[in-house]
Amino acid sequence: MSSHRSRLFLIAISAVSLQLIAPQLIALAGLQKDIPRSIKSDDFTKNRPRSKRRGPPKSSRLYRLASTPRTRPAGESSSDILQVGLTIWKLQPDPSRQLERVAKRVEADNKFRDGDLLRLSIESPRAGYLYVIDRDWFTDGSGGETNLIFPVRGEDNRLVAGKLIDLPAESDVPFKATPKPNQVGEMLTIIVTRSPLRLPLSKKPLPITSTQLSDWERMWSAMTDRYEMEDGAGLTRTIQEQQAAEPRGTRQLTRDDPGPQTIYRLSPKSRDAFLFNVLLSYVR
Repeated sequence: MSSHRSRLFLIAISAVSLQLIAPQLIALAGLQKDIPRSIKSDDFTKNRPRSKRRGPPKSSRLYRLASTPRTRPAGESSSDILQVGLTIWKLQPDPSRQLERVAKRVEADNKFRDGDLLRLSIESPRAGYLYVIDRDWFTDGSGGETNLIFPVRGEDNRLVAGKLIDLPAESDVPFKATPKPNQVGEMLTIIVTRSPLRLPLSKKPLPITSTQLSDWERMWSAMTDRYEMEDGAGLTRTIQEQQAAEPRGTRQLTRDDPGPQTIYRLSPKSRDAFLFNVLLSYVR
């Protein structure tokens, strides 16, 4: 075959190959394009009550994609996406008040040191019931004892738009980072259900078997995208946020109040419940 004919043959093959793969490339690009690189807080806070103050609403906050972009399953639409808000508060000394601490926002991938004090606030735009499981997480990828740390008997785990659930509650001692040897963090499994689970709750954390956790993961695990509020880390907790977390309080955050620091957008397997993991990382 002459060099001229060879070149024509290669060009023809290339053209055919391009015709075959072009639709796949276009489809893949379309799927990836569906993953927003940024979102606004309005979509999360729209189910909160309106503010009673006069004047135009405050401007919404921007959130940037902070997790690895994933390809959405074929046929998934925006109506399939559910959301959960998480704010991790790191308690720091208040320079203006001796013996007191102030709660400041940190991003979900913040690394905590031995002795750090922290509290979590969880919010959902839709009604449901919250369950939180905790495991020590080690360098080899294994987990320690698995316990349901929220709720215990007597705690209200109902989620309502504009209401926050604090872990632990403001009246309780905050979490203290105390890493064990070879421990890289605490793995929190967050579960939100439409109806309450029937569990033998007591005043102590409830041990969860690996079989039970595996069953829940099989039924309810969700593909997750994490978004962080732009310029949110370091902001101090507001009075409104404290009041919205009071267990027996009636205060709800309005659309004008701050949104959560971190928003998880989830593609659940079931509309009855969903489950995802949050790793609180330690560093020495």
